[in-house]
Amino acid sequence: MPSSPNIGPAQPNTAVAVATLDQAAGRARIASVPAAHAQAELTGTGLTVVLVGVLLAMVDFFIVNVALPTIDADLHASRSLLELVVSGYATAYALLLVLGGRLGDSIGRKRLFMCGIAAFTLTSLACGLAPTALVLVICRIAQGASAAMMVPQVLATIQAATTGERRAQALGRFGATGGIAAVLGQLLGGLLVSANIDGLGWRPIFLVNVPIGIAGLVLASRYVPDTRHGNPAPVDVPGTVLLGLTVLAVLIPLTEGQSLGWPAWTIALLAVSPLLAAGCAVVELRSERAGRTPLVPPSLLQHASMRRGLVLALPFFAGFGAFMFCYALLAQQGLHDSALTAGAALVPMGGAFLVASLSTSRLLARFGTKVLAAGGLLQAVGLVIVGVTVYLGWPDLSVAALIPGLVVAGFGQGLVMSPLFGVVLSDVPPASAGAGSGVLTTTQQTALALGVATLGSMFLSMAGDGVGIRTGFITELSVQVVIAFGVAAGARRLPGWRPRASSWRMAPTESASKAS
Repeated sequence: MPSSPNIGPAQPNTAVAVATLDQAAGRARIASVPAAHAQAELTGTGLTVVLVGVLLAMVDFFIVNVALPTIDADLHASRSLLELVVSGYATAYALLLVLGGRLGDSIGRKRLFMCGIAAFTLTSLACGLAPTALVLVICRIAQGASAAMMVPQVLATIQAATTGERRAQALGRFGATGGIAAVLGQLLGGLLVSANIDGLGWRPIFLVNVPIGIAGLVLASRYVPDTRHGNPAPVDVPGTVLLGLTVLAVLIPLTEGQSLGWPAWTIALLAVSPLLAAGCAVVELRSERAGRTPLVPPSLLQHASMRRGLVLALPFFAGFGAFMFCYALLAQQGLHDSALTAGAALVPMGGAFLVASLSTSRLLARFGTKVLAAGGLLQAVGLVIVGVTVYLGWPDLSVAALIPGLVVAGFGQGLVMSPLFGVVLSDVPPASAGAGSGVLTTTQQTALALGVATLGSMFLSMAGDGVGIRTGFITELSVQVVIAFGVAAGARRLPGWRPRASSWRMAPTESASKAS
């Protein structure tokens, strides 16, 4: 994201000035601080370490789904508490992501990343040892808050400590990590639960994070560069409170409303959420106009890449989250496969996703954001193949029959998800790196939760019996096909649409990075 914050980046809200610094000033400034610039370089090992933090956070979003029946049998949890095991983590994660990005700008991204991974390790241990369902829910909320400290630092560090083709490759790997984590979470969860190691049942799905977290903490201290904002701003308390209330007012009723029978308070929260969002926008706008630094600078939306990219990211990630949720239920409840079998069928999809992700840097240099349009079309084709397979083969269907469609859809998703992060952040100036990454990752996590809450709820409402599960799954796929076509069409409005390498490689953030 930004250039090395240790060499004095631009002041907040000076995007235009940063992006238009002339080459002479840039050369003079680089010459005066060569050591600081070198100190902030992110090596390949450092990138791997920070991506492990993303992997841990994302895997734990998906890994719990396959373990819920076992948790229920062991802890005798109510349906509401079981849903909170999932939604409590997601809500805390989404709620605190922007704040995590801002704190990283202020106190140092490496420091906050290490604090986050240490806290994530400890809360994972607490989840694995939880004696009751209520304690597990509390620990999951704390685990989500820990993840919100880690993840924004990854995008900010990439933008701060990489340039040019290395930045495009790093952002592509960041996007690939999220998609692979979804598949790995389902597979690893099924494997650990089925293995029932030492009679621990579901607990190893959390305990496995402990040695990984410890290793990540040790490696981060050595290989992750220390970057921060040169002129950190104080925490925007009113903006933080209003943004938090807005997220809670949306996610709590959507995740808990159906299981509780939609009581009046859930409807009231949904009704008041637009007012809270409007109040947050007004407060942030006034704060920025007054010369202060808001939690979410409205000026971020002046950048076409951020504004248009978020419009695509929200439905794309909502559809992705809903698909993973509905697929798990289709395989386990509709086709009566084990969690391990259902997860194993996603491995080819994950492989196709990885291959596509690793090729996006080269493809973007040649074709620009036409790559995302092609990805959206391929995803739609793959989902149609899956839907037709389910329709024709039901009920005598194995999950193996879904693999061809899943592979095509996974390849298309890789072409969209991996470069999407780089596209959204391509116009964001270095001074706004933490806020930009926080907004993007908050959108991603909120969209995943919203997809499960909306399309997932629609699927559950239609899944009264075996026939209902098929109808519900095909209906969910139909909505996601529409979303995929929308992504393909919307990609035409993203920066870098024309296949010119310079339009992708010389986005304003990169110009600013070279100037500083």
